Amino acid sequence: MSHSADPRPMSAVPGATLTGVANVPGDKSVSHRSLLFGAMAVGETKITGLLEGQDVLDTGKAMQALGAEVIQHGPGEWSVHGVGVGGFSEPVDVIDCGNSGTGVRLIMGTVATHGFSTTFTGDASLRSRPMGRVTDPLAMFGTQSYGRAQGRLPLTLVGASNPVPVRYVSPVPSAQVKSAVLLAGLNTPGETVLIEAEATRDHTERMLNGFGAQVTTEITDEGRVITLKGQPELRPQTIVVPRDPSSAAFPVCAALICEGSDVLVPGIGLNPTRAGLYTTLREMGADLTYENEREEGGEPVADLRARCGPIKGIEVPPERAASMIDEYPILSVVAAMAEGTTVMHGVKELRVKESDRIDAMARGLEACGVRVEETEDSFTVHGTGGAIPGGATVGTRLDHRIAMSFFCLGMAAQKPVTVDDATVVETSFPNFLPLMEQLGSRFERETS
Repeated sequence: MSHSADPRPMSAVPGATLTGVANVPGDKSVSHRSLLFGAMAVGETKITGLLEGQDVLDTGKAMQALGAEVIQHGPGEWSVHGVGVGGFSEPVDVIDCGNSGTGVRLIMGTVATHGFSTTFTGDASLRSRPMGRVTDPLAMFGTQSYGRAQGRLPLTLVGASNPVPVRYVSPVPSAQVKSAVLLAGLNTPGETVLIEAEATRDHTERMLNGFGAQVTTEITDEGRVITLKGQPELRPQTIVVPRDPSSAAFPVCAALICEGSDVLVPGIGLNPTRAGLYTTLREMGADLTYENEREEGGEPVADLRARCGPIKGIEVPPERAASMIDEYPILSVVAAMAEGTTVMHGVKELRVKESDRIDAMARGLEACGVRVEETEDSFTVHGTGGAIPGGATVGTRLDHRIAMSFFCLGMAAQKPVTVDDATVVETSFPNFLPLMEQLGSRFERETS
């Protein structure tokens, strides 16, 4: 769905002191995959804690369109009656993935080795994003694609009727590309191999093994060699979705920069391939602690306590980018409040997210009085030592993380910060505004 038809400008009011418990939504990556893998299992998969943002709901609708039965039983409580690997049927209508790059790329992988055609579209943001990084490796299986320049949506995939296994060296550190290739490999005889130079989030490998697939990872001179044995029978599972570390980043980071704040965010998934932001914040001197560390459903989990305190700028190494790629927008807000300069290396992947996130954050931070520098693959923020002027209206570009990042900036700035459309946060964090208000922040709706 597009949020451009009825934009809702809203301002974050300065002077917030955040206290209390922030119960953030379920993990977005795990939620998408729970629906996908449940649809490819034989039998009923039960899911609790599912993130009910629009992105995940669109994935659920896509699974129904492909022949699975997806049922909501209550808030966060869902079941999926799967059709088995290779059991999807040709959809009668276009698959609309809304704003979700994860959803569209993973679903492309699942249908790429089914012998029928599927047409994909999305909102204005998703239609602007290149899909060639996924359709190129899928073509190696025998899949054909027909779309706009650079593979942009709307796009039709003609699945391979007789797919052949591939060995693919990924040129970019992208969990979406990796997952699309592995999902295509599920309905392909033999072994599909993907090699990545840098570790990316590994929910696909962990969860596929849990569903009964054979996925192995070996560290070699080539990099991480991930091998999947095709055509398994996936077993239905009972899944408890951990809370999303990417969503937790917003109340955590807001607490770190709003004077007097002390916020506890319980039950956060801390998969090592996702926790780069929290490692970085600690290096910056943030008062961030892990409490009640434990394991749930094969994933490490902890409660995060964030308190406001002094923060210093650092250099963030490029090899950390894959473990925190979605968190750079909110990190740049923390960096703007820090003493000294923060340099983020190896971040060119941000250029092809829901928006060009480097450009979006750079222009918004500049409008709020923060000095920044950018290259194709780096982003530098010169900290203000806690004295950000604010007072600007920034463009979300239909990107939920840009909107939430600037809301957090407005809470700590000297003057309100307005985002041009608050509705975009619904794609991933539908209760963001009431949750932050419960903690002590204030928002004002702009009137024309």
